[in-house]
Amino acid sequence: MSEQNKAIVRRLFEELWNKGNLSLADQLFTLNYTHHDSSSPDFGHGPESERKRATLYRTAFPDLRLTIEDLIAEGDTVMARWSCHGTHKGDLNGMAPTGKQFTISGVTIAPPLERQAGGRLCQLGRSGSYAAARRRP
Repeated sequence: MSEQNKAIVRRLFEELWNKGNLSLADQLFTLNYTHHDSSSPDFGHGPESERKRATLYRTAFPDLRLTIEDLIAEGDTVMARWSCHGTHKGDLNGMAPTGKQFTISGVTIAPPLERQAGGRLCQLGRSGSYAAARRRP
């Protein structure tokens, strides 16, 4: 089961975030999905919330690229250590584009996936702040 869960997290990073395949959110997230990241706006719950989050950051950073550095599964829980880079070329919650490049790193934890919901994500916890990119010189 842990290999299947790791594959789901890989798809989240590669297909939804890096390639912008936003329709994939319906396959990856439950209707009551909750995102836990204080640096990100609250977009509500469910697949639409992750589509909005990805759209916000992919619009602000059109060359956004997330790289999974480590992907570890213990039981049904998956932890991804990742790095991210991009260039601030679009509006970010009212912050005008700076043209500056950034690199950040963080950790995403996917608790046990809901088996009864077809192995979809019901919540994600993320540590690593896109807000840190705003403070870069």
